[in-house]
Amino acid sequence: MSAAPFLRLPAEWEPHAATWITWPQNACDWPGKFSPMPWAFAEIIRKIANAEGQERVRVLVADAKVEKRAHGQLKKAHVDLSRVDFFRIPTDRGWMRDCGPCFVEKDGKVAVSGFDFDAWSKYPEYQLDALVPPTIARLLGLEFVPAMHGDRLVVFEGGAIDINGQGTLVTTEECCMDPEVQVRNPGFTHQDYEAVFASSMGIQNTIWLANGIKGDDTHGHVDDFCRFTDARTLVLCEEKNPADGNHAILEENREILEGAKLEDGTRPEVVRLPMPAPLFFDGLRLPASYANFLITNAAVLVPTFNDVNDRIALGILSELFDRPVIGIHAVDLVWGLGTIHCLTRQEPLPR
Repeated sequence: MSAAPFLRLPAEWEPHAATWITWPQNACDWPGKFSPMPWAFAEIIRKIANAEGQERVRVLVADAKVEKRAHGQLKKAHVDLSRVDFFRIPTDRGWMRDCGPCFVEKDGKVAVSGFDFDAWSKYPEYQLDALVPPTIARLLGLEFVPAMHGDRLVVFEGGAIDINGQGTLVTTEECCMDPEVQVRNPGFTHQDYEAVFASSMGIQNTIWLANGIKGDDTHGHVDDFCRFTDARTLVLCEEKNPADGNHAILEENREILEGAKLEDGTRPEVVRLPMPAPLFFDGLRLPASYANFLITNAAVLVPTFNDVNDRIALGILSELFDRPVIGIHAVDLVWGLGTIHCLTRQEPLPR
């Protein structure tokens, strides 16, 4: 019998070969606010491609027409186009964190762990998005390993987890275990998920938080409120107003983290990160959060919201990272119900 392959999901702060992003092309993602989206994306791409981190940006476009338009807008934004690669892969939406490939390290090589995607078990358009991981694996010449549990292809999204690169994963019961709302894998238990995390990503230890923040239409994605900043430290959002719906949610998660342990049995350090004031548009509360940051080779890109807590959040994160922390205006972006982390997916550099 051959030995099981060594699998590891690298942490986001480890060296990247590239960051993947889908060029905005579905106006339904930002109804009434679509026109500024290409320029918001161009700024994110510029901060990655023009930095000193030698990181490429790989951009999905629907066809040659969209590629030409994106190329022209990136040029106007002074993006270093020598570090941008376009891939003509049609998509339904644009949330690369959730529908994109889960790049893992398998026996010393980069591979794609292939989870299924069904638009958060909420929206009907996902057939094109579900094809993104195997298509990217094929185009890059990477092994594609479907994420199976028994004979079932497992539905999951990248924003539902955060990891420390050493074998610990954090997720929420709301997203994974709710038996009635946005049910990804009917009948799955904690043990089922943990078996999948182990076999698909090399995870040894899972920290189960409770619920996600208000306004998150994914039903509990952890990357909107709790993230690893290094192998032993988590930032957890804090809402100080007891009348705000997020206050009790985040305090319950704080209590869980106080009793949580890492893969080596030690307790993680937990640093509180403020929430911006509640942000609404067209009567809908939006999931505005500083925790939806992206770690790149050269910087940490943090969504900001024209809020008094912007400066405080950037300062806290600056103390936790070994690279510059840069704010990216996200008041328009978050109308899509996600921001920088939701829109991107890192591809690790082979070791």
